[in-house]
Amino acid sequence: MKKKIIIYQALVRLFGNGNTTREYNGSIEQNGCGKMSDFSEVALRSIRKLGCNYIWYTGLLQQASATDYSRYGIPRQNPQVVKGIAGSPYAISDYYSVSCDLADDPDRRMQEFDALVERTHKMGLKMIIDFVPNHVARHYKSVTKPKNISDLGEYDIVEHPFNPQNNFYYCNEPLHLDRVGVEPSPEMGPYVENPACATGNDVFTAWPDKYDWYETVKLNFGIDYMGGGRDYFEPLPNTWLKLRDILEYWTRKGVDGFRCDMAFMVPVDFWHWIIPQIKAINPDIIFIAEIYEPALYSSYINYGGFDYLYDKVGLYDTLRRIVECRESASAITQVWQSLNGVQEHMLNFLENHDEQRLASDFFAGDPIKGRPALIVSALMNNCPFLNYFGQELGERGMDREGYSDLDGRTSIFDYWTVESIYQWRGKQGLWRRHQLPKSVRDLRDYYNKVFDIANSCDALREGEFYDLTYCNYNNPDYNIHRTFSFIRHSKHDVVLVVVNFQGEDQQIAVNVPQEAWEYVGITPGRRRHVQNLLTGEWDFGIFSTTEPVRVKVPAYDAVVLRIKGK
Repeated sequence: MKKKIIIYQALVRLFGNGNTTREYNGSIEQNGCGKMSDFSEVALRSIRKLGCNYIWYTGLLQQASATDYSRYGIPRQNPQVVKGIAGSPYAISDYYSVSCDLADDPDRRMQEFDALVERTHKMGLKMIIDFVPNHVARHYKSVTKPKNISDLGEYDIVEHPFNPQNNFYYCNEPLHLDRVGVEPSPEMGPYVENPACATGNDVFTAWPDKYDWYETVKLNFGIDYMGGGRDYFEPLPNTWLKLRDILEYWTRKGVDGFRCDMAFMVPVDFWHWIIPQIKAINPDIIFIAEIYEPALYSSYINYGGFDYLYDKVGLYDTLRRIVECRESASAITQVWQSLNGVQEHMLNFLENHDEQRLASDFFAGDPIKGRPALIVSALMNNCPFLNYFGQELGERGMDREGYSDLDGRTSIFDYWTVESIYQWRGKQGLWRRHQLPKSVRDLRDYYNKVFDIANSCDALREGEFYDLTYCNYNNPDYNIHRTFSFIRHSKHDVVLVVVNFQGEDQQIAVNVPQEAWEYVGITPGRRRHVQNLLTGEWDFGIFSTTEPVRVKVPAYDAVVLRIKGK
């Protein structure tokens, strides 16, 4: 039986941290740091019981950090090219290692990683990690790579601004950090790079500014951006071969999927070449692309070979505007129609590490207001759904951690403790639901119910979708701007979903035309049992082609009616 993928994304550094000091811009000694071991069998079992079947361990790979691990043979990173004290998980400094921050014993960090893989699988979860192919930390140096593999940039001809076999691009002058606005470290002095490498966000000069990804350098996939954009893919660029080695390494360690950072900044030809090779090792491994350009969707799926792409600029952005009362709920129809047949390859979400927290003052301000968006995002189609850690607990992200200011996001740059996760964890790290305040328990139970029905009901797990928006535009008992309804159906199941984005209970009459009933295999006029899958309540209904389906939908909620007797 095919399962709907429900992913639990957790920033490893923050997830299990039990230190409540929360010093602004604090060091690891002051604020503490979560460890791989915090993902105990108890914690993982709780995530599995929530209804998730994958876990994306965010920030596992060794990254540039201002924390000194030189005693373990790790080269020190100059703080002038590190964002925050902890550093960005997307400035990888060693592709063959996990972060020393995350190990109880940094000398045994790879053994601890192997144990994490084993625990994850034992608890019935599959494991996703980040793959960051577009850029690496400025001071990249692998101390754990296999002996037969050379380092990125090790054999580059730095006198060539572009060479297809170089791993980096070079700017023919020293790196200038004047525009970045970060003072040199008193201890380490100014960071020196000569010649400068191009910056990760396609800045092909030696003068990045503070809004650039100045802590990273762009990897060279054989495209001459500095000379007109011509590609040189034959013979294969050396970067392709090095990244294949990296993906093979982690695949053979038991990883079940890769979330590929800024995948659209890497040529689709590379993905077309590499993904089949990795799937030959593990046919069930999944590749998820972070991509924000809808015009590229089809290419990265049909040619590039990706399993799933971020549905950010479509469904996420639309649902956000609806929740904020800046868009009509009817706009959801245009979102799925615009996907032109690639709907099932999208990854739906309401939060991730880049976006503002749903419950933050910058978004909904209240997690309850996000429940109708959750229903649409998780139940409208067969796509995977991503839940960001703490989202199910109403985490607000309203902390001023340090490098990450008060912006409604949970910092990826700082050592910190996330309050909602800490409440769930408890002082003893027992991860007990009853430790949570009742309102938080209720919210988590709601997420749990949605995830469970997404996988327990055939129609919601793998059924087809029928949008009812078109037949309700002129319905006086249906607010087209604050209501969305649809049918999901399979061979054995029919489910009617009615979503209320308003802050008051609504009596809603949903027009369902004859062709819709015929399409899903329901003969109108018969008395049938119906069950609201969200509440478990049973009732009777007679479905007609001349009378609408009348339902009472609570504020910021939905009814999910399973119709028996297809």
